Amino acid sequence: MSTKPTTTDLEWTELDQRAVDTARVLAADAVQKVGNGHPGTAMSLAPAAYTLFQKVMRHDPADADWTGRDRFVLSAGHSSLTLYIQLYLAGFGLELEDLQSFRTWGSKTPGHPEYGHTTGVETTTGPLGQGVANAVGMAMAARYERGLFDPEAAPGTSPFDHFIYAIAGDGCLQEGISAEASSLAGHQKLGNLVLLWDDNHISIEGDTETAVSEDTVKRYEAYGWHVQRVQPKENGDLDPEALFAAIQAAKAVTDKPSFIAMRSIIAWPAPNAQNTEAAHGSALGDDEVAATKRVLGFDPEKSFEVSDEVLAHTRGALDRGREAKAEWDKTFAAWRTANPERAAEFDRIDATELPAGWEEKLPVFEAGKGVATRAASGKVLQALGAVIPELWGGSADLAGSNNTTIDKNSSFLPADNPLPGADPYGRTIHFGIREHSMAAEMNGIALHGNTRIYGGTFLVFSDYMRNAVRLSALMQLPVTYVWTHDSIGLGEDGPTHQPVEHLASLRAIPGLNVVRPADANETAIAWREILRRYTKVFGKGAPHGLALTRQGVPTYEANDDAAKGGYVLFEAEGGTPEVILIGTGSEVHVAVEAREQLQAEGIPTRVVSMPSVEWFEEQDQGYRDSVLPPSVRARVAVEAGIGLTWHRFVGDAGRIVSLEHFGASADGKVLFQEFGFTAENVASVARESIAAAQR
Repeated sequence: MSTKPTTTDLEWTELDQRAVDTARVLAADAVQKVGNGHPGTAMSLAPAAYTLFQKVMRHDPADADWTGRDRFVLSAGHSSLTLYIQLYLAGFGLELEDLQSFRTWGSKTPGHPEYGHTTGVETTTGPLGQGVANAVGMAMAARYERGLFDPEAAPGTSPFDHFIYAIAGDGCLQEGISAEASSLAGHQKLGNLVLLWDDNHISIEGDTETAVSEDTVKRYEAYGWHVQRVQPKENGDLDPEALFAAIQAAKAVTDKPSFIAMRSIIAWPAPNAQNTEAAHGSALGDDEVAATKRVLGFDPEKSFEVSDEVLAHTRGALDRGREAKAEWDKTFAAWRTANPERAAEFDRIDATELPAGWEEKLPVFEAGKGVATRAASGKVLQALGAVIPELWGGSADLAGSNNTTIDKNSSFLPADNPLPGADPYGRTIHFGIREHSMAAEMNGIALHGNTRIYGGTFLVFSDYMRNAVRLSALMQLPVTYVWTHDSIGLGEDGPTHQPVEHLASLRAIPGLNVVRPADANETAIAWREILRRYTKVFGKGAPHGLALTRQGVPTYEANDDAAKGGYVLFEAEGGTPEVILIGTGSEVHVAVEAREQLQAEGIPTRVVSMPSVEWFEEQDQGYRDSVLPPSVRARVAVEAGIGLTWHRFVGDAGRIVSLEHFGASADGKVLFQEFGFTAENVASVARESIAAAQR
């Protein structure tokens, strides 16, 4: 481990130092004005953030989405002012009034950075550790993108070479998700990733000695990272020269991710608040803010003081960004000339368009044949993988069960990995048994752009992933979760592996589309619809969760209306429907069998397959009423999970065949029989609903 970088070519002037100190007083003022927030970390991190934004990163504040830019992730999202102030100083579009309206209604500066809300914010970070995993995903995506467009270029010479920088705090590194992601990053040898650790020893409950005693730097060494420790100046402030040298050393190590430990003092140089837990999450107080301004040579009577000279100096980032982008444009133009086919592919992918004729490659499954929807999904991925090169993904060590191997001969692994098929630009990702970080890494991959990502595990383990899934929805990211073994139908593994509450719980996340296809053809149509939606026509898109069966289910004739979320699978015979049976997934065939019994009794019965409640509710009222006519009050919803979703669809006379308790260890067919998911029981419940509707 290197402890003291020895060389630097950093140009650091009095104006640079004044700009850093300006950032500190702006952080103190912003929190003081609103009365809440996290001033201390933003104050102590100011030299690091300034060094990154003004001296290190390749970016253009006038074009925040430039493909060739470096990415910055503030994993310690509570210190949002660390980012906002640099965006303001560099000219990304924030102005002083935006800092003055920090954490208030309608402002561009919410309490935590929010992607899509504030220009220059690359990801939404709030829950600690998510940003670390996002950064790992971005680094993975950057490597895959290079493989798509410029795999033969020498290291550092491609227009697709760039770095991912992240700042994490003590809390980020205590969260398990960061350990999962950091382990994978080391294994993947992501030399384009630089993680700076704000080692300030303070959390909400005080000194981190309350909860942590391991050697974090050695932990990252064990993960396979290149590690350095940057010592502060004698006065305790971060040393920009040492930090800059460490970053340059990190960039030179191309076969390992880099970890830089920065020992800092929270709230430096506040005379009384520095190195206290109070400075983490509370306003300093008027007296302490004034005292800090005196220490730094600012007028204690002034708030939000930014000299014209300082702002003109920092807005020089606009000129440097324009120059950097112009230089990159030359490299990019040369690449386009030398690679016309790849350039055309880049343009297509950048426009979020799909290849011509891709839908023709979708498999159509023979009606009547029993196929597990997880198996159907696997066949779809293998078929589409051959024609959609930007589509890639894998599983949390369950590829054989999730059927997520898009190419068995191509694994996303460093070239020196001993496994056959190892390829730094491979199609199949092995996330390892790390469900939570997998989801957050998928978010990072989607945020990076120019690829389409999916990842699989068992539905019951979506609980491990939930926080990251929620952030997928919050950011409207086009990621696809492949959740298999979606009910008690999985059988003997028992209640620990049998999802019960999960479908309803996931449907409760705003913006997440849960899709539970009834059969193989619905599965293919679901994938088609998901990929269609990941285009600029739909805006940013939305995350989707596919819930797929382990067990085989009957295959019905393909019906494109499945893409509407709900449709009439079998119409009532012999007149207007007296009852409607609504099913999803593996329970649809139970509803179909119940319909046969009811029809034999002379009861006209309609079966509605509803693979996605969210897609169905997007349809206009006329279509929804055509599927579920308000005049037909007798309805039965059938789903092997808790019935929370279905009350609004069945109404006052309706009934729900659901599972309001945990499962058991037995064959799936036995469990369906024992727990009432049979044609006989559904038909019986339908008769009850008909009677209730007639009262």
